[in-house]
Amino acid sequence: MIIYLNGRFVPEEEASVSVFDHGFLYGDGVFEGIKAYDGRVFALDEHVDRFFESATSLQIVLPLSRDEMKEAILETLRRNKLKNAYIRPVASRGPGALGLDPRNCSRATIVIIVAADTQHPETDHGSSTGPKGIKVITSALRRNRPDTLSPKIKSTNYLNNILAKLQANAAGVQDAILLNTEGFVCELTGNNLFVVKNRRLLTPPLWHGVLDGVTRRTVLKIAAEVGIETAEEPLTLHDLYTSAECFCTATRIEIVPIVAVDGRQIGSGEAGPMTRQLGERFLEYTRHHGTPINNE
Repeated sequence: MIIYLNGRFVPEEEASVSVFDHGFLYGDGVFEGIKAYDGRVFALDEHVDRFFESATSLQIVLPLSRDEMKEAILETLRRNKLKNAYIRPVASRGPGALGLDPRNCSRATIVIIVAADTQHPETDHGSSTGPKGIKVITSALRRNRPDTLSPKIKSTNYLNNILAKLQANAAGVQDAILLNTEGFVCELTGNNLFVVKNRRLLTPPLWHGVLDGVTRRTVLKIAAEVGIETAEEPLTLHDLYTSAECFCTATRIEIVPIVAVDGRQIGSGEAGPMTRQLGERFLEYTRHHGTPINNE
């Protein structure tokens, strides 16, 4: 695999960063998860814009322009001869002296990793029975408050999420739901959350401590286009437990049904009709929208 590292394309075994990099030492960095479908990178502009916005919020000065960043992503895919891929651009504060002070770092580190995309086991929308579902629990932890760390920053510090994931692992389920400090539903450890109630599609509002997910935005757009009533509303665990359908979204997993929460079956216990409809339409949408990898 060929990796982009600070302006060079190097084999993965040579793609290394300094042990004094503040991304390694302190989790001081930002990243994105992007996906390519059949020779097109989906929502490349939106992802790169969010990448730069996160970096700007942390005052990490990126050594590339937005257009240069996009071209670096496309060229990394070309050099790896990939048409379907998962793409991970990462920017850290860069190497510097020990100590938290960002002024110790003179230049950001930029890495772009690509990997051949393999379908998530729960996202087979072509199956006659629909995509499989996952079981989740509610984490005993709380989502970081927006006034301590904005959820709009997609930072490389995921300890809050990882601790919740450890709880899910210990409970023998695939994921965990994080609530905010007021007890309202936020999201899963790496995915946005949706429920279907009274034929309405509901998702927690961003101001409750939710990442502004690109897939989340796309699902809301597609749902509105097909006449599904959507709303961003505060949700409680009661709303999840009594929902007709529940699913999560993220770039890598696309749309995955949630079939049980805290041991309670959701709806029929399998992917519901709205979840399946949106999953199929999302994949169709990605086939016709995106930035071509090659200019052919």
